[in-house]
Amino acid sequence: MQDFRRLKVWEKSHDLVLGIYKVTTRFPPAELYGLTSQMRRSVASIPTNIAEGCGRRTDHDFARFLQIAMGSASELEYQLLLARDLGYLPEQDYEPFFNQVTEVEKMLTSFIRRLRATNC
Repeated sequence: MQDFRRLKVWEKSHDLVLGIYKVTTRFPPAELYGLTSQMRRSVASIPTNIAEGCGRRTDHDFARFLQIAMGSASELEYQLLLARDLGYLPEQDYEPFFNQVTEVEKMLTSFIRRLRATNC
């Protein structure tokens, strides 16, 4: 069992959560139970699954939770695009978030590969 707070990918994804929560406060009130809620659930799911995976007994189980986190990151990637295209997220805000989620996805991919390679 690892301390998830020591993982760089968890730190990066936690920072992403904080940023998304902040930026979605500017979304229209009509989106509170729509896109705002979806984005917040997706982004929070990333570090949540990393943390849960750390509590598992095997690397195989940990990799499965990292894969779930990857799915949530992909969801967020689309939701950012949608928010931008709907005019809720200005381009100057979209780009840094897109870059952050892409970085987290790359880190997750690398981590998953490493865990699976040790189990071969």
